[in-house]
Amino acid sequence: MRDLFRDTVLNVNARDYTEEEVKDWTSCWEKTERWKELLLNNQYVGAFDKQNVLVGFASMNKGGHLYSMFVHKDFQRKGIATLLLSEVERIAEKYGVIYITSEVSLTARSFFEKKGYEVVKIQKYKANRLELTSFVMRKLLNYK
Repeated sequence: MRDLFRDTVLNVNARDYTEEEVKDWTSCWEKTERWKELLLNNQYVGAFDKQNVLVGFASMNKGGHLYSMFVHKDFQRKGIATLLLSEVERIAEKYGVIYITSEVSLTARSFFEKKGYEVVKIQKYKANRLELTSFVMRKLLNYK
């Protein structure tokens, strides 16, 4: 997951952030302790290719916060993010949350807007050294 995250940010998010910003962003996730904390506090779902290689993942906590969603650079625009988001929304329903919230990158904003998420606020998020622009977004879940 760490390699997929790093490669996605360095290659995909580099369209919307500077080289210095994406390097700073990826440096936040280099420590094993950080991954252990995230794995303990979030439920993860993954997408795998035909060779059973991880090509995308998403995570959410019980409060309905979508913490992460990344799709491998070679698997962009193939419906993987849509499938991951559908699964996360199913998990949210199981948790009984009303809203899913997330802090979304410049790169991902339009995807989430197309899926019914709205921008709550624009923010500067501190990575390691730098502050990166992101969006707090949310979606009201309509249970059937």
